[in-house]
Amino acid sequence: MGDPKFSRSKTQTPTHPWRQARIDEEHALKEKYGLKKTGGMKEIWKERTSLRRYRNQAMKLIGRVDTSEGHFAKEKNQLIASLTRKGLLPEGATVGDVLQIDIDQMLSRRLQSVVYRRGLAPTMRSSRQLIMHGHISIGEQKMTVPGYHILKEEEELLQYNSNSPFMDENSTFRQELERFRIVETDDREDNEVVEVREATEEFVEKIKVDSENAPTIEDTIPKEAKE
Repeated sequence: MGDPKFSRSKTQTPTHPWRQARIDEEHALKEKYGLKKTGGMKEIWKERTSLRRYRNQAMKLIGRVDTSEGHFAKEKNQLIASLTRKGLLPEGATVGDVLQIDIDQMLSRRLQSVVYRRGLAPTMRSSRQLIMHGHISIGEQKMTVPGYHILKEEEELLQYNSNSPFMDENSTFRQELERFRIVETDDREDNEVVEVREATEEFVEKIKVDSENAPTIEDTIPKEAKE
C-alpha cells in the first residue's frame, strides 16, 4: 500500500534566507503587530503567501482579453466580493485594486490586530494574550486563533467572552483599560479625534496574572494553545 501521504505546507518561504533588508522588515512587522517572538516570521510568510495568491489570480484575470461575461466574469466578481468582505478592498473596487493590497493590510485584518484596534486590549501583545486564553469571542463563538482573518460584518460582534471575568465592566481590568485609553480632541479645523493608548509593563503583567486566575477559562484551553 505504500507510505501514507502527508500534506505539504502551503506557506512559501523566502527564496533567500539571509537577506538583511527582508529580515529587518520582518522584525519590524513582528514588533508592530505583536506576532510570536519565536516563529513570528512564519506568520508573516503565511500572510505573504495568501497575498501572492490574490495577486496572481488578479493578474490572470487582468491578462484576459474579455472578462465581462462567462466564467472569468464570475471569478472576478467572486474575488472582489471576497476581499471586500474581508476588509481588504473598499466598496466599488476593481480587480486592478487587488494589486494595491500590501502586507500591512493583510496583518491588520488578523483578529489580534482588530481586537487591539477596537479597544479591547491595551497593546498588540496583550491582545494576543487575551485571545489565546479564551477571553475574546465573535458573538457566542469563542476565538483562540490570533491569526484568524475577521470579516467586516463580524467586527460588530467582537466582544469579551461571556465566561470571561473581563465581561464585567466593573472589573479591575476594564477600569484600568479605560484609564489608559485617552481620547484627545484636536483644535484643528477638521476636529480630528486621536486615540492614544499606553500601557506599562506592570499593566501587561497584570493581564497575564488575571488570565491565569480565571479557572473557568483556563480549563478549556488546549495545551498546544498555551505554547
